[in-house]
Amino acid sequence: MDELRTRAETFHAAVRDALGRIHFDELTARKQLLDAQSSDPDFWADPDTAQPVVKEQAALDKRLQPWHSLQQSAQEIIELLELQDESLSDEIASQLQTAQTAFAALKEELKFSGPYDERDAIISLHAGAGGTDAQDWTAMLLRMYVRWAEQNDYSVTMVEESPGEEAGLKSATLEIAGVFAYGKLKGEHGVHRLVRLSPFNAESRETSFAKLEVMPKIDAPEDIDIDEKDLKIDVYRSGGHGGQSVNTTDSAVRITHIPTGIVVAIQNERSQLQNRETALTILRSRLAQLQLEQHAEKVSELKGPNEQAAWGNQIRSYVLHPYKQVKDLRTGYTSSDPDDVLAGNLNPFIAAYLDSILGN
Repeated sequence: MDELRTRAETFHAAVRDALGRIHFDELTARKQLLDAQSSDPDFWADPDTAQPVVKEQAALDKRLQPWHSLQQSAQEIIELLELQDESLSDEIASQLQTAQTAFAALKEELKFSGPYDERDAIISLHAGAGGTDAQDWTAMLLRMYVRWAEQNDYSVTMVEESPGEEAGLKSATLEIAGVFAYGKLKGEHGVHRLVRLSPFNAESRETSFAKLEVMPKIDAPEDIDIDEKDLKIDVYRSGGHGGQSVNTTDSAVRITHIPTGIVVAIQNERSQLQNRETALTILRSRLAQLQLEQHAEKVSELKGPNEQAAWGNQIRSYVLHPYKQVKDLRTGYTSSDPDDVLAGNLNPFIAAYLDSILGN
């Protein structure tokens, strides 16, 4: 019984520590607040406001329920031990084993304890040094992340695309939505380098760069406080698709955050109001990411981003010639099958990064 008690107390402490790491009490309080909102008789009077609440409520319930059950099981085991009844030892041992099995399955979530890890992700890709090859590389990366999302049951929404002059993309922005989307993708943030025989330059070996920004989706204004006087908002004519005569309304919006110099431009053939809201969401998301990188407590403390998509800044190299290899330069994780990686098999790289930041 003493050995069983020691195991149970160790387990109880581990569960308590895990609950703290996932901010269980704060998430529970948030869920209770949403429950109170949704029980209001006038809740559905404004469906546009109600639907995000219901979505967040369901996501929190799904996340919290197994942890709540585990917390209850750990407490019940301690209470049974306090009865000091030897005849209960087999029952307690069985309950402890069941709870430990459930805990082992939930431990993966402990990798996602960052302040925004549970959020959807906004990904922006920008062609760097390398001309047309870099623009083609940017399009290849876009396909890679879309395929990864589809293979892992995440939804993808294209926000903005700027086509290259000859091929590929100058830039693109997309939203990837699902459980811990940002937590899983945050390690992809940085410069990605490609070495290959160029399809655009007489089969010569070329090195291309593309910069990937991964941001937590921040669509609630209260999450990131932006002073209105720090914004410069320009409205201009959207280019549209299919020629200059298409979509000639002044619906495109460019927002500049003056203190950091961050510029977000959206011209996705929506209304000016929709483009403005999308641009503000992406701006908040970029500021949140910058805040994490610079360990700043307030938006007013932020400095502008300065990482260039060029030599010396890459986080990962993809080599297609003269040999085949993908290597993450932070973790050392390597794959000898770049075609598989470019087809969306990023999970080993994601796992290696998450393990590295946890010190595993």
